[in-house]
Amino acid sequence: MRHLKEMLRDTSLSAVSAGFVATLVGFTSTIALIFHAARSLGATPDQITSWVLALGLGMGLSTLGLSLWTRAPILITWSTPGAAVIAGAATGVSLSEAVGAFLVCGVLMWLCGVTGWFERIMNRIPLALASSLLAGILAKFALLSFAAATPQPLLIVTMLMVYLVGKRWWPRYAVLGVLLGGTAVAAAQGLLDTSQVKLQFAQPVFVMPTWSWHAVLSMGVPLFIVTMASQAVPGVSAIRVSGYQPPVSPLMSWSGITTVLLAPFGGYAFNLAAITAAIVLNPHAHADAGKRYTAAMWAGLFYIAMGLLGGAVAGLLAAFPAALIMGVAGMALLGTIANGLATSLAEPGKREAALITFLVTLSGVTLLGVGSAFWGLVAGVVTLFVEHYRIRPPSHEGPDER
Repeated sequence: MRHLKEMLRDTSLSAVSAGFVATLVGFTSTIALIFHAARSLGATPDQITSWVLALGLGMGLSTLGLSLWTRAPILITWSTPGAAVIAGAATGVSLSEAVGAFLVCGVLMWLCGVTGWFERIMNRIPLALASSLLAGILAKFALLSFAAATPQPLLIVTMLMVYLVGKRWWPRYAVLGVLLGGTAVAAAQGLLDTSQVKLQFAQPVFVMPTWSWHAVLSMGVPLFIVTMASQAVPGVSAIRVSGYQPPVSPLMSWSGITTVLLAPFGGYAFNLAAITAAIVLNPHAHADAGKRYTAAMWAGLFYIAMGLLGGAVAGLLAAFPAALIMGVAGMALLGTIANGLATSLAEPGKREAALITFLVTLSGVTLLGVGSAFWGLVAGVVTLFVEHYRIRPPSHEGPDER
């Protein structure tokens, strides 16, 4: 009760708006991929609903607990690249064997936290590379939002004008204005389809795990690798670039524990958010950085509500046109992209490495099943190594001091 009072005292309308937008973007952008992954494993409709319930509760409760503990906007989400791994590796793997693979992934994530090795790696990544990595990830989303102007020019142009006016006169509520303005235009154009929305609460369905080396090696280990490389690294970068320094190892440990607990119900992998985290980390979420954690907590509450509704989620999210969702997300991320680029290019000695990191990440290249976020960071680190290996800084000693 005390924590609830603190949250309500520290919150603001902009924090509620940011939390809702983060949840909306997070669910709508990849929920179809989650459904596809579950169906690929032969899940029944009730089991798919259980997946939504487990994922919603896992994300919501983890986000609430970690944000309240650290007093920082910590947003936990499902592994988006992991869902693609599951769908791609589903051939010959039963649902129960997949659950066993999910448990292996969760244990490996937990080990990353308790051993502290992941945090040690993150501590060695220069801020310039972390900033350019984050900017590259978010810029892809922003580009897609403006590309949506081709099929829906009136919708996107209206949202952009609302954003610009909002930035000028009510900056804290600019993103909320974009959401409301876009929804009004979409409704006027007949783009909102609520015919599929039906109230239906979810029920948990337990699947007993079985062990298969084939499932562990083809699904569990790749799920762990892409989740850590494509989400954990940019997720930590997003938090640190925004000025917060929470303990990284416990975040990894709790992500792993949550995965282990909820895997039998469909919670296949949880980790730090990057794209949606930038929405609650943005100053638009709350003018006071010390109270910005409330935006993440509101997102956690909306996650839980989404999970409990379960069967109604697909219809509810399908009611919003894709252009509206992409437009809101892209404009909500503009400030964070700008700050990331400014920080990444501030140091002349790391400017080229930062630029290469940004471009490789933005390219969307996928190698060995691992996404561009990881390869962008690798490219930046290699560039720094080649440029600065065994190069001593210039001496500032005068001729008489040598």
